[in-house]
Amino acid sequence: MPRGRRQDNDEGDPATAYATAVVEGDVVACRWVRLAAARHLRDLDEGPRRGLRWLPGAASEQLAFFAGLRHSKGEWAGSAFALEPWEAFILGSLFGWRRADGRRRFKTAYIEVPRKNGKSTLAAGLGLQLAFFDAEPGAEVYAAATKRAQALIVFSEAKRMTLRTPELRRRIAVQVGNLHMTASDSKFEPLGADADNLDGLNIHAAIVDELHAHKTRTLWDVLATGTGARRQPVLFAITTAGTSRAGVCYDQHRYVEQILEGAVTDDATFGIIYTIDEGDDWRSPASWAKANPNLGVSVKTEILAELAAQAEVMPSARAAFQTKRLNVWVNAAEGWLDAGQWVAAAVPEYRPGPDDECFLGLDLGTRRDVTAKVELTRRRIEEGWHYHARTRFWYPQGRVRGPDTPATANYAGWAESGALVLTPGNATDFPIIEEELRRDLAALPHPLSIAFDPWQSHEIMTKLHSEGAPVVEVAQNMRNLSAPMKELEALLATGRFTHDGNPVMTWMVSNVGIRRDSADNILPIKTAEALKIDGVVALIMALARALVQAPSPPSVYETRGVLAL
Repeated sequence: MPRGRRQDNDEGDPATAYATAVVEGDVVACRWVRLAAARHLRDLDEGPRRGLRWLPGAASEQLAFFAGLRHSKGEWAGSAFALEPWEAFILGSLFGWRRADGRRRFKTAYIEVPRKNGKSTLAAGLGLQLAFFDAEPGAEVYAAATKRAQALIVFSEAKRMTLRTPELRRRIAVQVGNLHMTASDSKFEPLGADADNLDGLNIHAAIVDELHAHKTRTLWDVLATGTGARRQPVLFAITTAGTSRAGVCYDQHRYVEQILEGAVTDDATFGIIYTIDEGDDWRSPASWAKANPNLGVSVKTEILAELAAQAEVMPSARAAFQTKRLNVWVNAAEGWLDAGQWVAAAVPEYRPGPDDECFLGLDLGTRRDVTAKVELTRRRIEEGWHYHARTRFWYPQGRVRGPDTPATANYAGWAESGALVLTPGNATDFPIIEEELRRDLAALPHPLSIAFDPWQSHEIMTKLHSEGAPVVEVAQNMRNLSAPMKELEALLATGRFTHDGNPVMTWMVSNVGIRRDSADNILPIKTAEALKIDGVVALIMALARALVQAPSPPSVYETRGVLAL
């Protein structure tokens, strides 16, 4: 080990101490963290030739600022901010590395770390330091996000820190959406991409929260160009992994990977990515420490264990666990339901009983596409409800071997077996479906509702409604579909859902992926544009109505009568 590195590896240089511990294997770390640590140590030797200087005293001076802050929430509320070694490495790197003229080396920082590792708290403290204690007259610092509501997360944490830290409270004026210091004419504010006007910003620093949620580069580019008039600006992004590889976040992710691998030289960009390594078992606690540097501090092992156990049996929970808790970039179009569970749930001989309740789901599609109907019956059992789905599909006979038929579809074979009904001509005969729905309402036990997507079904449903049918519109959005999708996963995992084994439906189940929002709501999507998922959508709509129309538990007076006192 070079002499200079030994000298820096002491208590006065926590950033180098952390890097050394990572490289020597004393800290469990993934490949990207090891490369970030190795970059720091290598630059201690090679940096001076590129005009870079490492000033551990300057780094420690800034770290001392954080030690004076106070936590505002949770079990540490009111206590001093004790930086963890990984946080000291990030902040120390930002403030300790300098150029030959004394300015900070890093203008851009990209930090990827899973949820619950204290990233908002770290970002809030950094925003306060850069706004009011960075010797920048008229500093403008923004907590930035896709929407102002998201930007308020970091800003509000900074505001609470200010109110709880006496030294800050004496010097910083606190308003609803603004922190400012009159003496330096500096301010710290939240900023969303949905702001009316993003022009004219003179940015000293921008703290960008959850960059993975940015669907376009617009805000990122506005922030980057808004720093041009500042001497040593900082663009600091801190985010979890995401699902879209087409956005600005994944661009930054890949760029940092290239820097850490040595494929690109960029002395102005700092980056570190906390995740698991390829080939690691995501279910193993031994892997979790790589992705979660705060494991055992703000990240509780027992909670990760509970989430991992849930993810074992619920595919959408698995994607969320890997993305948000282990920082793995998961394809947004990944498979949703477990194929093995679905096949095992087939019970073709199941018949509804006279006391069962029934919900119909109809995805009408266009006249040139598949139309799907699901009869979802439920029966009260000891564990709650048992659901069974019977499916029926229609398709135009003239389009069975059309040029746009998916290669994985077997319309002719399904029609021959009776799994698919072919209607004459090149367009589905909607009146046939309308009449079948009328027969269902007359024959099925306790039909409580017909759920439909208003996109194509409005005409049929208007007729049925005028006849007194219990039709209910279910728009195709996360608000309506997320809960029943998650419920279906749980029903499958616990053996409380069966179906008729229709091969068309099994094919469609294999075609369903999920789109997820920042609140972990999910929506069904096709894994490829040509594939069909109509039957699954009809099932989800029927289950959505079943969840809404769940009867209240029986009154205590029905079960034990009225007590005489």
